[in-house]
Amino acid sequence: MANVSMSITEFVLMGFSDSREGQVLHVVLFLFIYLAALVGNLLIVLLTTSDQHLHSPMHFFLRTLSLLDVCFISVTVPKAIIQSLTQNSSISFLGCVAQVFLVVLFACAELALLTVMSYDRYVAICRPLHYQVVMKKAAYEQMLAASWLSGIASGFLNTSVTFSLPFCRSNFVHQFFCEIPSLLKLSCSEKFVAEIGAIIVTTSLGIVCFISILVSYIHIFSTAMSIPSVKGRSKAFSTCIPHLVVVTIFLNTGSIAYLKPVSESPSVSDLMVSVFYTVVPPTLNPIIYSLKNQDIKAAFWKMLRKTIFKYNDGNKNSNNNKGIDTSFSSDKCEVKLVNCNRLPSI
Repeated sequence: MANVSMSITEFVLMGFSDSREGQVLHVVLFLFIYLAALVGNLLIVLLTTSDQHLHSPMHFFLRTLSLLDVCFISVTVPKAIIQSLTQNSSISFLGCVAQVFLVVLFACAELALLTVMSYDRYVAICRPLHYQVVMKKAAYEQMLAASWLSGIASGFLNTSVTFSLPFCRSNFVHQFFCEIPSLLKLSCSEKFVAEIGAIIVTTSLGIVCFISILVSYIHIFSTAMSIPSVKGRSKAFSTCIPHLVVVTIFLNTGSIAYLKPVSESPSVSDLMVSVFYTVVPPTLNPIIYSLKNQDIKAAFWKMLRKTIFKYNDGNKNSNNNKGIDTSFSSDKCEVKLVNCNRLPSI
């Protein structure tokens, strides 16, 4: 029985539609969402890297979050698009293993990073005089490393435990990507002690992160309400509310996907829940942060103006060069015409 899983060489993923029209609609929609996520997140990476005013710890974490989002959405969406285009829903066994590992890695690393970002906002608003000491470069680099390590450890733990189980019921996964709850339904083992242990460890990590974020924001909002100036309060809320929205969407949808019982038959609601925690947060994050973050908006308009000015200057130089060439060619033409006029008539 332990070797039954080795006989499965591939899994079949669930599509969003059986009709060709529905598949085309799915491709167009997912392609638009994927490109929007790529452009938005890579733009934040570009702005926070090139602008000297955006080299604070908060923007360092925001840049890392954008990179994580690009990786996170790239694990599932391109495969789903190719699946609908080619009408081939299969994924190899090793491909499924890699997808489970990367999804868990990036999801847990992002959750840990969101917790670190909430702590950064807590120190900035509640202990502003100690901010430079607490959030020095070595400290926030260690926090970032801990976020990545937690994601890698969770990925290895959940992937190794999931694929150590024997699969003998079917190879049809009731999801558009390899998701652990759907894979567990395919196992012929009745004992999920190891996997339950892995889920408990991962869930405990999520609960610790959630409590840490909650405590940080309780302190942040109580401190923000005591700020006498309206401008100071609005600035504090403008930097915190986007972060809270992102955390809420990510935690709620992720918890529903992994903690709810898996249905016996595939359903659209299961697909939509998975879309909401794998696709929606990476797409919304750059929009939410760019709309509420004044520094990001200022850097964007500054870069846009600089690009437009360079383009206009380039066109002017190009036109000037063309004018010189034109006058030169006109002179040549005049010379040729004069020589032609001096030819003797026949």
